[in-house]
Amino acid sequence: MTLTRKNISHLTALQCPRCGKQYDATVLQSYATCCHQPLTAVYSCDLPAPDFLKGRDHSIWRYREMLPVADPRHIVSLGEGGTPLTTLHTLSARTGVHVLLKDESVNPTGSFKARGISVAVSKAQELGVTHCIIPSAGNAGGALSAYCAKAGMKATVIMPRHTPATLQEECRLYGAELILTDGLIDSCGRMARQLVQETGGFDMSTLKEPYRLEGKKTMGYEIAEQLHWQLPDVIIYPTGGGTGLIGMWKAFHEMRQLGWITGKLPRMIIIQSQNCAPMVQYIDNGNLPDDFSGYPSIAYGLAVPQPFAKDMMQEVIRQSDGKALTVTEEEMEAGISEIAEAEGILLSPEGSATYMGLKKLIEKDWVQEDEQVLLFNTGSWYKYR
Repeated sequence: MTLTRKNISHLTALQCPRCGKQYDATVLQSYATCCHQPLTAVYSCDLPAPDFLKGRDHSIWRYREMLPVADPRHIVSLGEGGTPLTTLHTLSARTGVHVLLKDESVNPTGSFKARGISVAVSKAQELGVTHCIIPSAGNAGGALSAYCAKAGMKATVIMPRHTPATLQEECRLYGAELILTDGLIDSCGRMARQLVQETGGFDMSTLKEPYRLEGKKTMGYEIAEQLHWQLPDVIIYPTGGGTGLIGMWKAFHEMRQLGWITGKLPRMIIIQSQNCAPMVQYIDNGNLPDDFSGYPSIAYGLAVPQPFAKDMMQEVIRQSDGKALTVTEEEMEAGISEIAEAEGILLSPEGSATYMGLKKLIEKDWVQEDEQVLLFNTGSWYKYR
């Protein structure tokens, strides 16, 4: 990647999404303490038409003006982004809708987590961080371990004890400190906060720092560019902490400000496991008890019982006229087989959940035959063995 050393970012501030209070983006920040909400990055949207992107590397850093790293020397990249978006022809014929798949399993470390971690580690390095601490259901821990290894930073990963050995071993191979705990990711989060206080390391928890969101939003930019600056009618997204969902919605609004896209935005669909579906309860009932807890899922990334950004996710669903629904563990297993036999693609349980959710939406006439629907495969099936 050849870049000059001038400030390449149009970042101007960080902002609380609830009250609008702004925070200084030139110093290390965590979340908006004013309203206990995630911080979002604000940019000056004064770029020309996107023709200038031609010829740039097909990684997330092709959108570098709308990412937070000022000095390109601090970019920590393993080639993340530029993932394929394809039509699933057999499933389209079978369902009667135009089914697209965005396959994030080809990212470094085998999941979409590479996008957010690349940006978060890059910005953390730029702001002087030397030790990152993350609670993880699996894939985020592997990604942080890899990117910290690339950056020469210390990484501490806290995982549920039941996380598969493959996901544990990749952290160790990258040189990370790995700590295993009982329970789900909320238990890991409590330990992470304790370690941050004890060690002075930086908390990389989902949306407890502002920049993983910025990496994940590049999925939204890529979708628009790959569809010739159009967007699908519906996006079905497997949702745990919600960074990808919120990030894409943020990207769509930024591209509108830039003048890169026009027209109606997609209806956003949250898919969760029936074993752990806090956002379905929160959106359907308007509340989530403080003691809400879930059960483990074969879709490790969906077992997030107390998502920090639940208000922001609810707002995405409201603004987009979207929905939140669940699929069972058995349905996810069946979906993996159905998609593999129909399309020759092995999806993660989270990816399978999006297809099984689509079938339910079609049954309820919520998705029409002439609509274009985008599914997400967020990780590699091979990492779940």
